[in-house]
Amino acid sequence: MSAPAGPTAPEAVALFGTSADPPSLGHRALLEGLAHHYPLVATFASDNPLKHHGAPLALRAAMLQALVEDLANPRLILDQTLSSPRAIESLQGARERWPEAQLVFVVGSDLVEQIPSWYAARSLLAACRLAVVPRQSWPLRPELLKPLESLGAHLEVLPLEIPATASSLIRQQPDPALIPMVLWPLLREHNLYGLASSAPGDPAALRPRR
Repeated sequence: MSAPAGPTAPEAVALFGTSADPPSLGHRALLEGLAHHYPLVATFASDNPLKHHGAPLALRAAMLQALVEDLANPRLILDQTLSSPRAIESLQGARERWPEAQLVFVVGSDLVEQIPSWYAARSLLAACRLAVVPRQSWPLRPELLKPLESLGAHLEVLPLEIPATASSLIRQQPDPALIPMVLWPLLREHNLYGLASSAPGDPAALRPRR
């Protein structure tokens, strides 16, 4: 999918890089909310150097692409060329693609505490706006925002409500109820996350855990 160019180039582009390991209902809700908030949202799957991933990057990108296509919003694209373990490199790639746009780097509140330790964090924050999405169980405490402000961050908190789903929890305790329906063909085909034998509507798969 290609982004608008020329006279229709967007004034702002929201960048949402994610491990997508796997994409959850939370990812779906976030992408849907971002597409209502910004003229263009570019998402991409990336390796996180602080995480051990449960599926290869190519498969995570394919799942994220399936989710983007299912949402079918012209404001939402997947641009896997932006993928990098370093956020600053993703931002630089976006600047080359959208040289006139305001770039907005989107993170969940669970990552706020980590950002000051990211590679070239000061340069990253100087080159974009930082949009934080509150996540349940990760409250945005003022003391967590002060280090970002001291690095020059231009902060905004997005008023989006995201379901309490986490990819890490899905990997630890596979739960079909947390997976978008559109991902099931890929999950079954590649036997991912222990979910291949658990189909939606399967009573054994959906039985509450004790």
